[in-house]
Amino acid sequence: MAGGHGQIGLRLLERLGARGDRARGLIRNPEHTADLEAVGAEAVLCDLESEDPTPYLDGADAIVFAAGAGPGSGDERKRSMDYGGAVKLVEAALATGVARYVMVSSMGASDPDHAPEAMRAYQRAKGEADAALVAARLDHTIVRPGGLTNDPGTGSISAAVSLGRRGTVSRDDVADTLVAVLDTPSTVGKTFELLAGDTPIRAAVSRL
Repeated sequence: MAGGHGQIGLRLLERLGARGDRARGLIRNPEHTADLEAVGAEAVLCDLESEDPTPYLDGADAIVFAAGAGPGSGDERKRSMDYGGAVKLVEAALATGVARYVMVSSMGASDPDHAPEAMRAYQRAKGEADAALVAARLDHTIVRPGGLTNDPGTGSISAAVSLGRRGTVSRDDVADTLVAVLDTPSTVGKTFELLAGDTPIRAAVSRL
């Protein structure tokens, strides 16, 4: 997965490792290696902005893109990471035959022009990355969470193509949703929004 040391990334890698999957996380900083190994994942040094990730996809069953430039980064870096990094991984997936690709996007990515000015470059990069993934005809799923929190997960969410409202969702529940998406073949080809809610995660994902 891309974004292996991110807050969602570490949670997802821990869940995958705990159930016996061989989970690999791409990281830029070698000092983060120990954090990935602590959750049972394999750390792979690869800077998506400057390196080709193709050699690191050998034997992969699925790709999860959860990387990002992060808060405080400029518009140029959002473009190179949130869009450029995602597309580089799409190209690597096509080159290596890894068909399954799960994208962690953002609620609002489908309409970046109406985002607050401070979020516009980020939402535009996310939306264009989503479009590139769809155009590549991989077995994709695009997950668009609302505002992310560090609240403990509840195990329940609201998920739909369009929820018609704004809100938040915990990173714990996003990570659990990603696991459910990877386990649910019927999510292939789906793009959906994700917020805190009252439906158990597995049930919500299976109904998409």
